[in-house]
Order: sequence, then C-alpha cells, then structure tokens
Amino acid sequence: MNKSSRQELLISKGWVQAVALVMLLGFFVMGLLAYLTYTDEPPIPAKVVDPNGTVLFTGQDIIAGQQIFLKNGLMEYGSIFGHGAWLGPDFTADYLHRAAETTIAYYGGIASDAARQQTIADFKTNRYDSATGVLTYSAAQADAFQKLTAYYAGFFGTPTTKFGLRSDAITDPEKIRQLTSFFSWSAWAGSTLRPHKNYSYTNDWPPESLVDNHVTADAILWSVLSLVALLGGIGLLLASFGRWNFLGWHGRQEQRIAFRPPDEVMLTPAQRSCAWFFLIMAVLFTAQTLLGGAAEHYRAELSNFFGFNLAQVLPFNIARTWHLQLALFWVATSYLAAGIFLVPMITGHEPRGQHRLSYLLLGALALVVFGSMAGEYAGIFGWIQKGWSWFGNQGFTFLDLGRLWQILLTVGLFFWVVILFRGLRNRLRTENAGNLPWLFFFAALAIPAFYAVGLLVRTDSTFTTTDFWRFWVVHLWVEDFLELFTTVMVAYIFVLLGVVHQRVAMRLIYLDVILYSAGGVIGTMHHLYFSGEPALHMALGAFFSAAEVIPLTFLTVEAWSFLQLGAQQSSQARTPFPHFWAVMFLASVGFWNFLGAGVFGFLINLPVVSYYEIGTALTANHAHAAMMGVYGMLAVGLALFCLRYMIPEKLWSDRAAKISFWSLNLGLAWMCFATLFPLGLIQLYHSVNVSYFDARSLKFISGHTLSTLEWLRLPGDVLFIVGGTLPVLYLCWLGVARMKIQTPREEPDGVLFTEIQETKQFGA
Repeated sequence: MNKSSRQELLISKGWVQAVALVMLLGFFVMGLLAYLTYTDEPPIPAKVVDPNGTVLFTGQDIIAGQQIFLKNGLMEYGSIFGHGAWLGPDFTADYLHRAAETTIAYYGGIASDAARQQTIADFKTNRYDSATGVLTYSAAQADAFQKLTAYYAGFFGTPTTKFGLRSDAITDPEKIRQLTSFFSWSAWAGSTLRPHKNYSYTNDWPPESLVDNHVTADAILWSVLSLVALLGGIGLLLASFGRWNFLGWHGRQEQRIAFRPPDEVMLTPAQRSCAWFFLIMAVLFTAQTLLGGAAEHYRAELSNFFGFNLAQVLPFNIARTWHLQLALFWVATSYLAAGIFLVPMITGHEPRGQHRLSYLLLGALALVVFGSMAGEYAGIFGWIQKGWSWFGNQGFTFLDLGRLWQILLTVGLFFWVVILFRGLRNRLRTENAGNLPWLFFFAALAIPAFYAVGLLVRTDSTFTTTDFWRFWVVHLWVEDFLELFTTVMVAYIFVLLGVVHQRVAMRLIYLDVILYSAGGVIGTMHHLYFSGEPALHMALGAFFSAAEVIPLTFLTVEAWSFLQLGAQQSSQARTPFPHFWAVMFLASVGFWNFLGAGVFGFLINLPVVSYYEIGTALTANHAHAAMMGVYGMLAVGLALFCLRYMIPEKLWSDRAAKISFWSLNLGLAWMCFATLFPLGLIQLYHSVNVSYFDARSLKFISGHTLSTLEWLRLPGDVLFIVGGTLPVLYLCWLGVARMKIQTPREEPDGVLFTEIQETKQFGA
C-alpha cells in the first residue's frame, strides 16, 4: 500500500519522540547496571577453608546448595537476601545471626566485650583471595558452620510438619551440607566488607548488631533524596498540567451517542471462543483465592488447619507457589481473551479460521497451567530427580514453573500476538505506526517479549545475577508493560464505545508511557538494594522508584477525568449504557493503583525502610493491593465488558456484578487494613527495636498478637472468596452455557457498538 494512503499521526510527533527518548535512556542505564551486576556481584569462591587449610565447602557446593534450596521450594517458604516468602525465616539473616552467636560463644560468651569485638572482626574482614579463589574462615566461623550444618539437618530433616513444610523434607547429610554452604555464603556476602568500602556486598544487610551491620549512609541519603524527588516531581507535574492542557479533554463534547443493545451486537467466532477463556479464568481465580486462604492460615495456625494437618498434602511452600502462579495465570487468561475479543471491534472484521487458533491457544494455556502445577507439586515432593528444573519447578518466586513450561508459555504468548496480528493486519496497513491500532499491537507484543527475559534466570547462576533478571519479569513485565497494556486496553474500550476521541486516548497512553517508564524502568532496581548489587543500584533504584509514584498520583486524577467524561457522555446518550459495572471495576483500578502501587509501594521502596522491613507483611500488603487491586480488578472488568455481549440480556445479572465488585474491593481492603498493614508495622517496629532475625522468626510470627491479627483477616477472606469470586464464576459459566444464539448477518460498518451523531455547539 502507498505510504501516502496511510492515516496521518493523530497527535504531535513530539509525543513519539519523548517516548523513544525515555525508553532509550532507561534501557541504556539498565544495560550498564546489568554489566555492573556481573562484574561487582559477591564472588563465589572456588573453595572455603579453615585456618589450617581444611576445605569446608567449595563453589560447586554453594551452587548445588542453591539448587537444593530452589528444588525444594524453599524460596516459597523463606527467603535469601530478603527475597522469597515470609512464613519461614530469611536464611541469610538466620545463618548470620546463629553463626554470630556461636562465634561469640567460641570466644568467651556474650558477657565478654573482647568476644563481641573479635566476632565483628571475623565477620567484617574480607579474607577472600581473588587470585586463588580461596576464602578463609576463622576457626570460630568454621566451628559455626559445622554446628549450623547439624542445626539445619534437624530443621529440614525432622519427621514433622510443625514448620509448615513436608515431613522429612531434606534428610541426605550431603545435601544438608551443601544447603548450609549456600546459606553460609549468603551470610558472608551480607557481612564481610566489599573491597575498599566500609559496607558489605549487600550494603550491610541484614540488620545484625552482633556483626555490626547497620543501615548505611547511602541508604539514608538516597531515602532523603527520594522524598525530595517525590515532592518536587509532583509539584512540577501539577504546575505544568495546570499551565498547559496536554490531553485536551472533551473530545466528544459536541457528539451524542447511541449505545447498541448488547443483544443486537453480532459476535465473531473468535469472540465467542473467548467465553471459554473467561470460564477458565474464573475457575483459576477461585482456586487461587482458596489457595491464598490456605497459605494465610499457616500464619494463624502453623500445624493445624481446622483440625486437619494440611501440610501433609499441601505444605505451605506448595500452596504459596500455586497461589502466585495462578495469580499470573488467571490475570493473563483474561488479558489474552480481551485482546482477542477487541480485535474485531477495532477492525470491523475477522480473518477466516481465527477461532480455531483461539481454541488452540486455550488448549496450550491449559496444558501449561495444569502441567506446571503438577510439575511443581512433584518437584517439591521430590518425585522428580533428573530434570527437576525443566519438568518440575525452578523455585524462583514468580518464576516457579519448570523451564519447559516457561518456554511453552513464552511461545504461547507470542502465538497470541500472531493471532492479534492476523486480525489487525489490514488495519495496521492503513495506520501510522504511532496511532492507536499500532499502540495496541506494540503493547501486546511487549508482554511476551519481556516475559521471555525470564529465560535468562538459571538455577546454576549466581543468586545475585538471577535476581537481577528475575525482577525484569516481576517489575518490568508486571509493573510496567502490563501497566502499559492496561492503559491501552481501557483507553481503546472508551474509544470503541464512542465516549472518548481517539486523540485524547492516544495522548493519555503516551503520557502514561513517558511518566511511568521514566521512573519504572530504572526503578526496577528498588528490588535489589540488598541482593549483592553495588550501591549505585540502590541510588538509582531509590531515586527513580520515587518517580514512579508521580505518574500514579497524576494518572489517577486523570483516570477519574477519563471516567467522568465517559459518565457524562453516557448520561447524554440516547440509549442505556450497558457497561456500568465493568467501568466501576476500571475505576477501582485507579484507586488501587494509587494506594497499592503508589502509597504502599513507596513506603517500602525507601531504602531506610526496606532495610528493616524487606520480606515482612508490609511487602505482602503492597503485593496484594497492587497485584489484585490493579491487574486483578482490570481482569474482572475486562471479562464483564466482553461477557455483556455474550450473555443474553434476559439472563445478564447486574446484581451478580455489583455483589462481586463490592465484595472484591471491600474484601481486599479488609485484608490490607485489618491484617497485612498492621502486621507489617508491628514487624517493622520489632525489626528496628529488637532485630530483623527475631521479627522474621516463626516464634514471633506465631505469637499471640500476630496470630490474632491473622484470624481477623478471616471475614475479609470469606467475603472476597464467596461474594467476590463466585459471582464472577457464575457470570462466566453463563457466558459458556447460555451464550446468546444469533443469526449470521452483515454488520454495517462503523456501528458495531455505538452510533455517534454530531450536535450543535452550545450557544450556537
């Protein structure tokens, strides 16, 4: 097609140039940080010896211990360097504290100042020889290693489920020694000084007074500068938007809309296939919430699930693994279906055979979901020995699924993009690459592209390296590019319904990319303050993650303007608006984006706060409010939007949608404010006042006060599950079982979903 026949770019080229500049700068910096990760991460010594030269363990033992840690799903039980789950201890902090206590006892006991000072010297002195690759432990540290090997043999090898793990989880003495080697290496990296620095490889994390680990000057300085950046950035942004009208609202002010009754809208075969996607979504959503309730109950009663020993069949680490994986799966299923459903809306037609590809994708998705869950269960129970990381579980939080399933999921996501491209192809030929159809396609393409980065995460790589690439998925994929796809989808729905002009929607999308990516790309580093990265990662991560809150603040305000404009146009329409509750879910996305991702996220992103709270309930509070509040609410809203056209008018239930909306939002608020937030504050206080080690201990977590708060979450969980998920499941079942019957006919161009008429200006 002739280039001149393409539709011109509907907005100024300056928007496109600004996006390109932000992306290029952000990923250039990320490239430099990746290089520094490989060059400045804590070294893995070839061997660790005592003062006599006797080998305690080797570098191969450390990597083998890391793989044992992952294979047994221990990152979904406790954590390393603060990352993982929060029922069990952080094993870096646990080993360091216990080793320090043993070392003090070796030198004469806690009453001896000399013993305490010698212990600090033992742990702070870096005796790693980079030329030979040999790390020398003091005699006291070597003694601590032997004693802690015996301790962890009892912890993991006891025939009991009282810790929330399966009975006899790890009994092989050699595997216990290798696992302890991994813990010991992480504690060494957390305590010994970096060459030519006065802090450790992990910026003196974990907090541990016994080895003189305290919050660093960098953490305090960059926390202060983060606050300055936040306040200054919000002020500048509000001032600039008060001065200039960037978005140009009221794009439909002079038009009146007639919404077509959903029963009159013809569905394509691929759109009809989406009903099965949404039913699978609802089933996975329900299962995910039940697993979340089971995992949560472990914190209220470790060894008793209403009289049943749940850990015998569903240990905590399996329940949490499935809970996290299903969260990603059910949200992704809704996104995939909504994308397929919207394409015929955008183009007005559908290629032949599109529905067959859609069903093929659904089958592949089901294979990955249920195959990976079975593999994770078999892997953690030790039923898969050879190829466990391929067919069982890789064990990384959010990337637990086996590598085979990870590859298949990546391929499936790219296949979804191919399906979208088939449907969009003719439309894309007629559009400028900066216009809305292309933005929809690029946003969809970014989803598999950035999920594929997770393939760089390997069980046999240094933990610092794997965590760097893992957070490209956890942060960049989930918190940036899914955020972008969210904005594009919502904006496009409003355009298709005729309540917002395409130019306005495009400006909002470009603004979202610019503002969010300006902080969000480099802000990925706020996850990696204490994972063995140089202090530069902390500086940039803290500063730019503060900038992430700025767009969340402003875009939340703009989202309400966006929704208010839609409400105004709907009220002026000549026919009833059929998507009230879908739009209410979209409105809740804006609220939770600001509260969960913005307020709760910023709280824990400050280095000086993160230093004491990482891996506590404050992290869980942010995760639940942001993940469910933003992506979960959007997934349900998209499902309701699409199902409204699938279910006959006489069977559609606004009451079910209403009950689900209020139950999910109130239930989530209950989780956060009745349990997770106060729990996190108590843990944070205890971490500062007593010790991080104690705040993460099972003894403290299962204490009376915290256990009572955990029980207080029960009404919110019941409301969320029964009142929130079951109505969604019912509506999705209606979409499959009672899908409207339609007689094939030609749809007139341009009036698939709304009819727009020009009206005279006021005062004309």
